[in-house]
Order: sequence, then structure tokens, then C-alpha cells
Amino acid sequence: MATTTSELQPVEEYRDKGLKGNALGLVSSVVMGVASTAPAYSLAATLFYVVVFVGVKAPAVAWLAFIPMLLCSIGYSEMNKADPDCGTTFTWATRAFGPKTGWAGGWAIVAADILVMASLAQVAGQYIFFLFQGSSSAIGSNATAWQVLLVGIGWIVAMSVICYIGIEVSAWFQRILLTIEIIMLFVLAITALVKATGSHPPATAITPHADWLLPTNLPFSAFVSGIILMLFIYWGWDTAVSINEETADKARTPGQAAIISTIVLLLCYVVVIFGVQAFAGFGTHGIGLLNTAHQFDVLSILGSAIFGATGFGAVLARLLILMILTSASASTQTTILPTARTTLSMAAYKAIPERFARIHPRFLTPTWSTVWMGLISIVIYIPLNYISHGNPIADAVTAIGLYIAFYYGLTAFSCVWYYRKTLTSSTRNLFMQGILPFLGGAIMYAAGVISLQSDWVWTTGYTWWTVPGLHWRVGGIFIIAFLSALAGVLGFIYMRIKHPPFFLKETLTRGTPTLVPDV
Repeated sequence: MATTTSELQPVEEYRDKGLKGNALGLVSSVVMGVASTAPAYSLAATLFYVVVFVGVKAPAVAWLAFIPMLLCSIGYSEMNKADPDCGTTFTWATRAFGPKTGWAGGWAIVAADILVMASLAQVAGQYIFFLFQGSSSAIGSNATAWQVLLVGIGWIVAMSVICYIGIEVSAWFQRILLTIEIIMLFVLAITALVKATGSHPPATAITPHADWLLPTNLPFSAFVSGIILMLFIYWGWDTAVSINEETADKARTPGQAAIISTIVLLLCYVVVIFGVQAFAGFGTHGIGLLNTAHQFDVLSILGSAIFGATGFGAVLARLLILMILTSASASTQTTILPTARTTLSMAAYKAIPERFARIHPRFLTPTWSTVWMGLISIVIYIPLNYISHGNPIADAVTAIGLYIAFYYGLTAFSCVWYYRKTLTSSTRNLFMQGILPFLGGAIMYAAGVISLQSDWVWTTGYTWWTVPGLHWRVGGIFIIAFLSALAGVLGFIYMRIKHPPFFLKETLTRGTPTLVPDV
């Protein structure tokens, strides 16, 4: 049977980097994608701020933020079909736009992952103490601060070791952690909703309405702020694609896993936010969601209130704390995985020193890249933990938003440009490779520009810098994002001078891919 033009898809020649192929299936890939977002940790750390901006419309903003993520995940899926390379954005943007743009995309992944590691380690360290001492345990004395720091460093080391010894061990570990996390989130949400609508609801409860799911009567500025925050809690599903070279049917399974991951997250976030806000209400005292005393963690505080402080309820409350601990721990591991594979790919194509492309002969995992990610995370975590002015760890997490928007949007635009010659070959290609990814990228870049303008204002975050002699205050979020970008520029210049092969040859860029049937 003859193959028609509309059935043909561009496919690049695969370059084997030595990773263990066929180690993961669809379920494991979805687990990696969902676990990397750390849904429990993300909700605990972000829900207060979302509610501040949008109030009862938080569930509506949750599903609206899902839309650009889904559109970008389609772009990831389509690019992965043509080139299942673990470098993802780095490789695909290089093929579409050239090595400079690809290098910027790769650095954005690395910068975002490194910046978030301090927060993940801090949460894991704190929740070890919460688990045994209760969520009211003080994290303020010098001794306790040192203990939290050491435990946080220990988590980074432990997760680095797991990533080092094999992708299958990592996937098995993630299945356990994610199972605990998802089950507890739904138990929390359903219990909260049942009690809020029961015959004896708590004093804080408010009557749930379907209107909470509709983005009506919401000021545009509040809507945009809420969307930007929600983009962060969806971030991480691309880990499912970054492990593509270790996945069975690597051209299709990772892309499917990425799309499924975003859908799972949508269901989880909408249900949990809906139930929690019905139970806790929006008071500024007690368990109210607008209580500033709980702005960094709204979930663990609700455990005893929702489940009770005695008997089986107390057990569930402690399991809730364990859930947030495992969420941060799981995300620590799945943050190391994509970074190590991004730098592995960059090294394989001579974009960074070749030592980052080394593979362990037994475990078939990146050696230098994994160890480097763990070490640099610790090096960044220690000073951020001990800067006494403000809360630089929180500002570092906020600064990530710019990099998320940049590399997610860049991947979506890379899809459109890479497939530009075959977009009109079928209706399916026009939408899946053109219109939908383009819309996702446009939304991401719009969110990034708005976020950048907001980050410049010093009152937005917890830290700031005063320009000497001018008395100008620049937001700490902007400073952290700028310094991260500056480090990337310096790295780019160094590689361009010392290791120019990647920037001189065209093996990755603007080539003519092979056309094969899309089956």
C-alpha cells in the first residue's frame, strides 16, 4: 500500500548515549511525571498566595492553568516522536532554531532545577521534625536550623544516590512515594468536603458552589497573578519526556505520559482545592486559608482539623505530614533526573564539557552529571539557608517561574517551526504540531513577561537589593533570576571559546530529517 504525503512525519537519526533502554513503561513514566511536580508540596506552598489573588475562584484558575500546560505537553509529545532525545528542549530548540537558542533552553532547565532544590531540601528537612514532633515544632533556634540544614543535605545526597544507581530503582521508589501522596490528597479532599457539607460543619466552613469552577467576576490582574502561580504547581511533568531514552517505545510512550501527567494533576488540584476551601474558609485566623501564619504550608495545619487529633484521625494527620515529606523527597529525586539527562545530552553534542556525558558501566546512568547536580544543589542551598535578610529560598522558587515559561514556551515554538513544512499535510498535523503548541507557547511567554515585570518590584518578594547611591530597590526575585541568567551567559561564552565544536557544526541544526510513515 502506498504511503501518502499526509502520513509522513519527520524523524531524526537517534544517537545512543549509553542509557539503559526499555527500562520503563507508560505507568512508570506517568509516575515520574506526576511525582516531579510534587503536587502535595506545591499545593501546601502555593495555595495561600493563589487564594489571596483569586479567592473562591482558585479551582477555576487551577483548570485554566492546565490549558497551556496541556498545549505545551502536546508540543513535547510531537517533538519526541521525531527525536526522542533526553536533552528535550536543548536538542529540539537546537534543531529548530540553532545552537545558541538550544543552549539557552538547556540552561533554563538546569537553572530552574537547581533553584528549586533548596526549597525541596528545606521542606524535606523540616518535615522530618514535623513528622516526629508535630507541625507546631519550632524551626527557629540555631541548633534546629542546623539540624534542618543537615537533614536537607542528607536528602539531596540520598536522592542523588538513588538516581545514580539506576532508573528502575528510581521508578520503583517513586511508585511508593506517589501512591502515598495521591491517596492522602484525595482522602483529605473528600473528608474535608464531607465534613463541610455535613449536619455539623466546622465554624470555618462555607457552602461549596459550582460557581467556584467558573472564571467569572474575576478582575483581570487577579486572574493573571493566579494563573502565573498555578503554572508553577503544574511544572515538572516534562520529566516523563526527559527519561525518554530509557523508556519502552521511546518515540511515543514519553509523550503520552507527559499528557496523561497533566490530566492527573488537573484532577488532583481541582478536587483538593475545592474540598479544602469549603472546609477551611477564607478567614485570617485559625485554619482559614488567609491566615498569614500558615502562608508557607496550608495543608499540614489542616490535618488535625479535618481528621481529628485523636485515634485514627491523629494517624491520618501524621500521614498527611508524611505525604508532604514524601512529596518534597520525590520531587528532589525527579528534579535531579531531568537535569542530569539534559547535561548528558548537552555534553554528548559538545555543548558543555564531555565529562558530563560519562555513563556508569554497570548502572547505565549519568555519573558526572548526577553527582554534579547533587553537589551544586548543596552549594546553593547552604548560603540561601543562612541569608538572614528576608526569605531568599522562597524568592528563588518564585524566580523559577520565568525559566519555566521560557523553556516550556520555547519547546512549543520549536515544535511549530520544526514541523512547519508538513503542517498543512493534514488537519491533525495543523492542530497538533502547529496551532495548539503555538497557543501554549504564546501563553507561556505572556506569563513570563508579566512575571518579569512583577519580579522587578521589590515589594513582590521577601528580599531586595538597594542600588548603591541611587536608593533604588530591586526585587530579590528579579536579582536571583538575573544572576542565574548571567551564570548561563558566562557559561555560554566559556563554551564558545574553549569548546567551539558544537557551535561550529550543523549536525543538530536545520537538517533535513527523514520522512517516515506516521503509524
